[in-house]
Amino acid sequence: MSLLWTILPPLLGGLGLFLLGMKHLSEGLQATAGGGLRRFMAKATSHRIVGVGSGIISTMIVQSSSIITVMLVGFVSTALMTLPQAFAVLIGANIGTTATVWIIAYAPDPQLLGFIGLALGGVLYFFLRGERVHNLGLTVIGLGLVFLGLYIMSKGVSPIRENPEVSAIFTRMSAEHMSGVFLIALCAMLLTAVIQSSAATIAIAMALATQGLISYEVAIAVLFGANVGTTATGWIAAIGGTADAKRTALSHTLSNLLGSIALIWFFPLFVKLGQALFPKWGVAETVIVSGHEVKAFTHMMAPIAVTDTIFAICRGIIFFPFVKPFCRLVERIVPQPADEKPHLSALHFGVRLSPVIACDQALMEVDFMKRSDLELLDCSRKVISGETRSDDGPERHIVHREDILDNVQKEVTEFLGSIMSKRLARDVAERAQRLLRLTDELESVSDECATVLKVVKRLRKQGQRMSEHSVAILLDVHDKVASFAADVTPLIRSPRIAFDLDALQKRSSELHAFIRECRRLQLGRIGPEDPGSSVRVLGELDIINAYERIRAYYLNCAETLAGGKRR
Repeated sequence: MSLLWTILPPLLGGLGLFLLGMKHLSEGLQATAGGGLRRFMAKATSHRIVGVGSGIISTMIVQSSSIITVMLVGFVSTALMTLPQAFAVLIGANIGTTATVWIIAYAPDPQLLGFIGLALGGVLYFFLRGERVHNLGLTVIGLGLVFLGLYIMSKGVSPIRENPEVSAIFTRMSAEHMSGVFLIALCAMLLTAVIQSSAATIAIAMALATQGLISYEVAIAVLFGANVGTTATGWIAAIGGTADAKRTALSHTLSNLLGSIALIWFFPLFVKLGQALFPKWGVAETVIVSGHEVKAFTHMMAPIAVTDTIFAICRGIIFFPFVKPFCRLVERIVPQPADEKPHLSALHFGVRLSPVIACDQALMEVDFMKRSDLELLDCSRKVISGETRSDDGPERHIVHREDILDNVQKEVTEFLGSIMSKRLARDVAERAQRLLRLTDELESVSDECATVLKVVKRLRKQGQRMSEHSVAILLDVHDKVASFAADVTPLIRSPRIAFDLDALQKRSSELHAFIRECRRLQLGRIGPEDPGSSVRVLGELDIINAYERIRAYYLNCAETLAGGKRR
């Protein structure tokens, strides 16, 4: 029991440091790359080979295939990529993620590198100014934590060798027969699915192999399972998401699983290949641990790293010629509902969310809101003109869609609020803030359309009938405001486009003056010759005021997109 408490704290603590370091490393690199990584991945898919290359480079940049998988789920969900394009990138991501193992393998002194990383990163993050410097500091701190966690795990398991009973548990793990290889791979798969990091699982295997607690063959068997378990992150990203999101996650899991099953039968070949490339792999060196000389297999890491890379490349070679047929198979397994549209719930999956993709997904909801507002304005015109009755479709549509947009605004606000609590690159933070402001303005437009309907229903209930002259004025106001809205709406897109804000502001001012004049004319229609005129005219003024606010909301949208001040 005492040995257990001696081993578990450093092992679990080292694992925690390693995972925390990977999180900071990935977030820092993402923030440093900003939207450039998104644009690079979205554009570098003109050919399968280019897609594989972009996957390798992108994964080496962020040091996490899980983050790339999450981004690809978002890309496919938002139609920035097709499934075959995303799958080609996934092939590259599986190769690029092995760079982390190479870094671990060739770290000369993990403890020293860890302390240097923490010291240098701390200076950059806490004592220097500038967003890019702070992001770089966070990256270096993350790298330092990775090395320090690796060191603590490696030294934490060293006492196991001094206890024959506990050591026997590990030495009984055998990869001499295929049944043992499958069992070890299954355990590694489950562990990786829980901690959501294949690099951490492989790092633990490296630590055990370095201490001579597991054989080189067992460490290689771990690779097969870890590469399947890491696909669990994609499923977390796709929970509650679109069919395209689930297809992306399934393609990753299915390809890694089938590839591992196909290649595991060549397990002896992988073992011999790694040993042949690094002849000193089995040589033990004497190192000092806690003042005692112990034997450590320090050359074990390099053959594990090269085997991991060769394994990823072979798996990619298997699927590369069959990208399109494989994706068609996945599409059959996960059919596309005819009436499905993207939902934000596809991205509610915790700390590994990519803020750039979160903004892309939120933009889909903003697009839905802007289209809905134009529909509601069209319905409002029919209500004013008297083309509808209380049971007509346009009136029901206004009530139903206004409730939906209320919920969408709440969902977007909560969603982007959780994203903005993270460390973001400046351009990503500004984009999230713009989206928040746009959702607020667009939801307010739907509220005003509902106000128009309520006023008309109130007048109808009171037996008040608007004159043809009043209806003509209100329709004139509507048409001018709707035309202004139709011109502003296409500007709400990504990437943003340049437009003449001054011209829109001038047009808005002219529209404001016109609405004010219409309001003055309507007030003049109240008179003693028409006893009910005051009630009717006040209702008409409420409608005019609603359109005045709609004009202001769309001007606010334009100024938000231009980065100008709101009036």
